[in-house]
Amino acid sequence: MVPTEEVSARRREIEGKLKQEEETLSFIKESLEKSDQLTKNMVSILSSFESRLMRLENSIIPVHKQTENLQRLQENVEKTLSCLDHVISYYHVAKDTEKIIKEGPSGRLVEYLACLDKIQKAVEYFQDNNPDGPELNRVKSLFERGKESLESEFRNLLTRCTKPVPPILILDHLGGDDEIETQEEMPLNQLPENTLKDIISISRWLVEFGRNQDFMNVYYQIRSSQLDRSIKGLKEHFRKNSSSSGVPYSPAIQNKRKDTPTKKPIKRPGTIRKAQNLLKQYSQHGLDGKKGASNLIPMEGHEHDLRLKHLSDALSDKHGPAAGRDDVLDIEIDAYIHCVSAFVKLAQSEYQILTEIIPEHHQKKTFDSLIQESLDNLMIEGDNIVSAARKAIIRHDYSAVLTIFPILRHLKQMKPEFDQVLQGTAASTKNKLPGLITSMETTGAKALEDFADNIKNDPDKEYNMPKDGTVHELTSNAILFLQQLLDFQETAGAMLASQETSSSASSYSSEFSRRLLSTYICKVLGNLQLNLLSKVRVYEDPALKAIFLHNNYNYILKSLEKSELIQLVAVTRKAAENCYRELIEKQIQTYQDSWLKVTDYISERSLPVFQVGVKLKDKERQMIKERFKGFNDGLEELCKIQKAWAIPDTEQRDKIRRAQKTIVKETYGAFLNRYGNVPFTKNPEKYIKYQVDQVGEMIDKLFDTSA
Repeated sequence: MVPTEEVSARRREIEGKLKQEEETLSFIKESLEKSDQLTKNMVSILSSFESRLMRLENSIIPVHKQTENLQRLQENVEKTLSCLDHVISYYHVAKDTEKIIKEGPSGRLVEYLACLDKIQKAVEYFQDNNPDGPELNRVKSLFERGKESLESEFRNLLTRCTKPVPPILILDHLGGDDEIETQEEMPLNQLPENTLKDIISISRWLVEFGRNQDFMNVYYQIRSSQLDRSIKGLKEHFRKNSSSSGVPYSPAIQNKRKDTPTKKPIKRPGTIRKAQNLLKQYSQHGLDGKKGASNLIPMEGHEHDLRLKHLSDALSDKHGPAAGRDDVLDIEIDAYIHCVSAFVKLAQSEYQILTEIIPEHHQKKTFDSLIQESLDNLMIEGDNIVSAARKAIIRHDYSAVLTIFPILRHLKQMKPEFDQVLQGTAASTKNKLPGLITSMETTGAKALEDFADNIKNDPDKEYNMPKDGTVHELTSNAILFLQQLLDFQETAGAMLASQETSSSASSYSSEFSRRLLSTYICKVLGNLQLNLLSKVRVYEDPALKAIFLHNNYNYILKSLEKSELIQLVAVTRKAAENCYRELIEKQIQTYQDSWLKVTDYISERSLPVFQVGVKLKDKERQMIKERFKGFNDGLEELCKIQKAWAIPDTEQRDKIRRAQKTIVKETYGAFLNRYGNVPFTKNPEKYIKYQVDQVGEMIDKLFDTSA
């Protein structure tokens, strides 16, 4: 049973909660009533506001529509006025721009181009809207006048700022210094920056609005003339500075070059000068190559003059005798080679400028026209060189033909750059240099073959044979010519290869070229040997024949050994050196045989046997007398004759003297010891004219006219 007090407490607790909930419900009810009242008031206010807003809207909307219409009308009026002003402005363009157009664009190019733009637009307006009105003709006339003035300004700017490039500057770019800083390098063939900007602006306007390509013709004509004058100026510079041994450079850069590595300048060929110097060297200073030595006696008189003349009579008299054929020709070669290089450099620079001024689709054609005059002049000059070489071949002046070798070598070296510069030009333009190279190769090959044939067929003329048996002019000239080829081995080999039709020629290589050149040199040497054997028949004395052949063979061998010719010959003829040594020894032996007619008088094998203490018979005494007399007469005769002969090589001369002296002294000494004290005569001094040492002294004077 739950106690009564707990039940009562529980009841009271429940009753309290119920009372509290009733109060809460009462509060909520009152709040809802107030909320309903507020809602009714708000609805009433909103209804009133809606009513007023509707009344306001009904009043404002008509006003707004009216205002909008007025604004639209105002905009239309403004647009109409603007259009009228724009149209009216076209009628004023001629008046507003006429003064500026008449004054021209000089000094006010931007303003001038703006005026032309206005005139162009006016022309387009009148063409569309009033094609029959006088205004169109007026603005058209003004536009044409402005365009002509602009074209004239283009010409004037280009003419005023286009000047030939100074030769010194060209030479600096051809043989310049890699170490020179960029900011110190002087521009080549460039236009002033401001002028270039104006020219570019005019060019673009003429392309866009001028609808005329005449300015491109003007451009290439002016720049073509400048290019041609630059190259001619360089050529004239070489002629005026002919006394200078080196290539002159710009004073602004020359000091820096003293202490910095430089590019090698284009090698000056010096072909004819070198040939003449070599000739002097071999005719005056011997073949042993020792400085200060003199192994060859000077060649005097007719023989020496003929050799010099053979290398020095191809230029016309217009250059004057003082200049000398070799110097003038060297200058011409140098000038042409440098002009070819200058053309490439200048053309490259011209193309760079042209790409900024001429529209892209016209650049190649314009550039082709621009370089034509200069390129044609170079090709014509090259053709003249080829023509002169052909004439030289006809008159057998092969030293003059050598002028094409340095030029051809340079042209072939420059061909890749030429091809790059001429890329995109007409086929006829691209083919000019290859055509010249082919012509030079053909001419050079013809010269080489004719030279070999000329060596073989050189006529045997008695007056042209050296009386002393020294080296023949044909031998020295042939060797000198071959030595010139050493500087142009690849070029000469290519010339010979160009005439080959074999499969090996089609797969051309430097080794194939070297073999061809070796074969050619061996051919020339073979022809020379055959001709010498033919010429030697002019001499009646077998000893002089031997001396002549000995001198020539020795000259050939020493010349081959002193240069790279021996290495070239060995490519196809490895035993050539030994072959010449054998030929030389054979001629020495033949010469020594000439003394047998002297030594045979006193040789052991032809002497009678005498018994000691037995009186000589008259016949025996006479025999001894005849032997002494025959030896004396033979010795005197040979020494007198052979003293006038020549052996230019001191080493060979001394060798031959020593060998002959040994043979004769030994034979004569033995004879003298045997019969010198024999009483075969009452006057022994009449027959015993020479002691052994005196005989040796006489032989030492052989081959020496001054002794």
